[in-house]
Parts: sequence; structure tokens; C-alpha cells
Amino acid sequence: MSSLQGYVDRRVILVLQDGVVIVGVMAGFDQKSNVVLSDSKERIYSMDAGVEEVPLGLYLVKGDMIVLIGELDEAVDQAVDLSTIHAEPIPRIQY
Repeated sequence: MSSLQGYVDRRVILVLQDGVVIVGVMAGFDQKSNVVLSDSKERIYSMDAGVEEVPLGLYLVKGDMIVLIGELDEAVDQAVDLSTIHAEPIPRIQY
């Protein structure tokens, strides 16, 4: 739990159980690992087109939906042209 403290006020990427990928600035979290992101965007991957970013703004993600949280290197992320990346969407977790 306290390991999330290091991500506060930093740009992070979240991968959710349903395959959704969200990028945003972690504004806060609680004891159940629910996460609040500001300036967030969903990244939608496709084999046919580049990566599409859909603005979400302030966004709350339930902790039990999060599979992965990682810090983004903003300089590297901004240098990448997302329209040139073609990738299959991340599949949903199967139980």
C-alpha cells in the first residue's frame, strides 16, 4: 500500500483487468488501492490504426480492477509517435 505513495504527482500508466490502458497523473489513492488520476487519457490499441488517445480528465479507478501500475518517463513517452504503433489490444483477464 505505501508503495503507491511514490507515484503521487507522477505520470503513471495503469493496465486494468478488462484490458483498458489509462495514462494520467496520480492525484491520490486510498487504503483499498483505489486510484484517482488527473489529466487522464485512455489509450486504445489497434492493429489497423495507431494508438488512439481518448481524454478522460479526472478519473477514479477501483483498486480491484488494477493489474499493473507503472511510472512513465514523460520525455520518452512524448518522443514516441503513437500513431505509428500498431498492436493488438490487451485481452480481458479470463477467470
